[in-house]
Amino acid sequence: MMFLQTFVWGAWYIAAPNYLTTIGFDATDIGWTYTVGPVAGIISPYFMGFLADRWISTQKLLGALNILAGLIMLVATLQMTGRSPSPPLINLTLFVYMLAFYPTLSLIVSLAMRHIANPQRDYPSVRVLGTVGFMVVSLFLTWVSWETSVKQFLLSAACSIGLGFYCFTLPATPPLSVATLMSRSLVGSGVLVLLKDRSFLIFLICTTLISIPMAFYYQIASRVVEMTGLPVGQTLSYGQMSELVFMLVMPLFFARLGVKWMLAMGMLSWVLRYALFAMGATAGVKWLIVAGILLHGVCYDFLIVTSQIYVDQRAPAPIRAQAQAMLVLFTLGVGFAAGAQIGGRVEQFATPAQSRAATARVQSLGLDISGLREKLESAPLSERSLIEQQIDEASKSRDQQHALELHSKNWMMIFGVPAGLAFAIALIFIIGFRGSRRPRPSGEALA
Repeated sequence: MMFLQTFVWGAWYIAAPNYLTTIGFDATDIGWTYTVGPVAGIISPYFMGFLADRWISTQKLLGALNILAGLIMLVATLQMTGRSPSPPLINLTLFVYMLAFYPTLSLIVSLAMRHIANPQRDYPSVRVLGTVGFMVVSLFLTWVSWETSVKQFLLSAACSIGLGFYCFTLPATPPLSVATLMSRSLVGSGVLVLLKDRSFLIFLICTTLISIPMAFYYQIASRVVEMTGLPVGQTLSYGQMSELVFMLVMPLFFARLGVKWMLAMGMLSWVLRYALFAMGATAGVKWLIVAGILLHGVCYDFLIVTSQIYVDQRAPAPIRAQAQAMLVLFTLGVGFAAGAQIGGRVEQFATPAQSRAATARVQSLGLDISGLREKLESAPLSERSLIEQQIDEASKSRDQQHALELHSKNWMMIFGVPAGLAFAIALIFIIGFRGSRRPRPSGEALA
């Protein structure tokens, strides 16, 4: 389950801008591409968590949502490959897709935690298969050269539908609570008891805020990798390899550092990562970019996975699915939505006229190439050689303009902003969080 769920997401989420910018998306459009998911995350996961806690078996809900998401993604690919792709329309379709997909991110955590005796000890070894899924799909995209192709979206759609049917075979995970409709439960007021704990409140605020600079990575990093001439999927997979290592040793860090300092290290690692990206992208130094990607193990495991374990340990058993959904709502929802918008605006502000002109030429040449390929299909044999030559020349020109588009951006500003934000949030957390050194034993609720 963990492997396939992240395979579906990773198939398009990281490399999407490398394709979308070739069909008319600018920095603002890409910002909205990475905003619609978090907005959907604000709307749907919480209520899906409520359904899983009270009415519907989690594995059945996961199956239905994944199949629906796959079908919607197929519709999006048809829009992308149309004669005149519309970024607003495509983003709207991706929004509908995310309404179905985003709840699965918290539901798989909830399902896994239900079948694990000791989450602090055992969950990392289960969650690591999610890391492997992301890593495998990144390597696969490079292997088949789909990093800048619509085929990455088709792959995600097909695998999502397959995953949906697989979910119906997962261990039965029936609701824990009595299926009684109460207005206070429907709006999730049951989990508000968690916010009475000062440390939990500080934790939720800071993990929400740190999600803002985190969002920059997912919508911008792949283009930095492409700009430096590195294979996109393969290079980004180094982050999952790092995550794999740190996931396996997380229990040791828990024993020595505790929740507070694992979360603090996770936040501070984003500062270092963006500093490396800023210097590497500006100077064109590949090893700095790779070093920033290799920090993903600390950036993700110490922050996201530790957060999931902390929430599971702090929440009473009947509302754990809702508590995990609340974490997704605020981090992958509110935080990522704000981060995507801020990231898009920062990138747009840091994109000079030269880069914007190059972007326009890339899109114009892309339309020319599509027209030539259509012409080639019906052209007589005597004209095909000339048309193929024209396609080759136009493709080379497009690649040159795309390189100019990327190299002209102010990368120091683009990555300096999230680095500063991450540093400020880490300080607030270190000063304000007063949690215990270790999570509570499994099953122990807040007083």
